[in-house]
Order: sequence, then structure tokens, then C-alpha cells
Amino acid sequence: MCGRFSLFEDIGSLKEQFQFEFQEDLDARYNIAPGQDILTVIDNGEGRIGTRMRWGLIPFWADDEKIGYRMINARAETVDEKASFKHAFKQRRCLILTDGFYEWKKDGKQKQPYRFGMKNKKPFALAGLWESWNKDGKGITSCTIITTSPNEITEKIHDRMPVILPEDKLDIWLDSSIAQPQELKQLLVPLDADAMEAYQVSTEINSAKNEGKELIAPINSL
Repeated sequence: MCGRFSLFEDIGSLKEQFQFEFQEDLDARYNIAPGQDILTVIDNGEGRIGTRMRWGLIPFWADDEKIGYRMINARAETVDEKASFKHAFKQRRCLILTDGFYEWKKDGKQKQPYRFGMKNKKPFALAGLWESWNKDGKGITSCTIITTSPNEITEKIHDRMPVILPEDKLDIWLDSSIAQPQELKQLLVPLDADAMEAYQVSTEINSAKNEGKELIAPINSL
């Protein structure tokens, strides 16, 4: 799964790299957790725009918004089949921007967190889905991160990793006119491990209450 990530890159740099419009400021975040609002990018038919969504997809048919806490990830293998995700997979795809994500490795009774990112230190886009939910006059726009099998660097820590989309595939992912599962699922594969790096970080990251640049300080590299 992918249960925590960061995004502290300057919004101006993000807009230049990913070519989207966004009129708000963006606070640096080093420990983004499920249930929080995150920056996503969609294509509204006229171009890419940034928008805030709650992390944890709430299906349009759900009775209770709390279901979103169980929907922070969608498996690439079944995303076109599951009732919670199949409609969004065809019509409502998004990018979730990040500069690193965290996974935990079991070490006896302890869990050691690791941070994963790009060797070039640049932000990258995760494959996401989004949905609008309305009930009793309350509306929430929410999203989920798609995960896939691990590559050679993430498999040392976890049996899943988020789908990282190459920049030359972003337009395909965001194009709502493309709805064939076979074509879309070709994108939902592990990124080449040679492009990535990983290292241990402090267990302070374990608490979603903790924030700050010190959380990404390396302890040991893989």
C-alpha cells in the first residue's frame, strides 16, 4: 500500500514541471496522511488544473463518508473490476503529485520507515482516481492512489508500491476519452528501479501529527 507521502516543492516549480493552473498557495508537507486534503491534477477538457481533494476515495453510492479511510489505495490488477473504483477508472483519473513516499519494514516487533523518491530529486506523479460524493447536502471530492507490484528497490521493504507515471504518459492517463481498460492498465506497472532511491528515516514519521523537514533526513540508504 501507499499510506504516507510528502510534497514540499514550491508550487511555482510544480506548475512549471506538470503544466497545470492553480491559483492557491501550497504549504510544504512532509507527512501527508489519509483523510487529509491533497493536491491533485485533472484535465477539465481545456487543460490541466490543480485541485484539492480528500485522500481516501468515497464512492458516489456510499452511505457514509467514513468508507474513504478504507479506500486510500486501489490495486492496479482489479481497479477496472471493483465497484468502488471501476467508474472512476473509466472517467475520473488524476495525478497525485509528490516528491517522496514512505513504506515500513517489519523488524521483529518494530516497523522501520523508509522514504522512496527519485534519484534526480524531482517531484513525480502518482496515478490516481477521483470521485464526487454528495449526501444530505454535504459534498466531498476525494481520491485514491493506485498501487502495483514492487520493483527491485521497493520489494526490499514492501510487496506493493504506488504507480509512478512517466511524464510522457501523463496526457494518456488524464485523457477521459480513453476508456479501454487494456490501454490504461498498460500504464499501471512498476517504475524502473534505476530511477529511484530509498533510505531509512526516523520513526517520528509514524505519527501523522508530526511535521517538518527533519522527518526526511536520511539514516541509512538501501
